[in-house]
Amino acid sequence: MKISKQNAEHYTWGGICDGWHLVKNKELSVIHERMPVNTSEVRHFHNQARQFFFVLSGTATLEVNGERIILNPQEGVEIAPLTPHQMINDSNEDVEFLVISQPTSKGDRVLTEG
Repeated sequence: MKISKQNAEHYTWGGICDGWHLVKNKELSVIHERMPVNTSEVRHFHNQARQFFFVLSGTATLEVNGERIILNPQEGVEIAPLTPHQMINDSNEDVEFLVISQPTSKGDRVLTEG
C-alpha cells in the first residue's frame, strides 16, 4: 500500500509538533516529523533502538552526547543505542525530518538530564 503524510497515522507531541507513522511495526519504525520554530524534544537515549535522523526541509540542531550538530536539508546522523540525544529547532523556520528506528523506539526511551 502506498503511504504518505496524507494517509499515514498522525499524532502530535510537545503540544505543537507533528508526526506521521510511515512504517510502524516492532522491527522498524519510520516517522516523518515536523517541528515548528523554537521547539525541541526532551534529551533521552534508547536501550535497544538504533536511529537515523534525516532532514527533509529546514535546519535542525541534533545534540548528540553533548555535541551540537547542525543538519541542513538532505543531511542525516545515525544514533547508536545508549547515546543521549535531542532534536532541536532553534532556526527561524519549521523543520521536517525522517526518524528511522530499528527496532522500534516505542517503550525504549530513557530520559536524561542536561
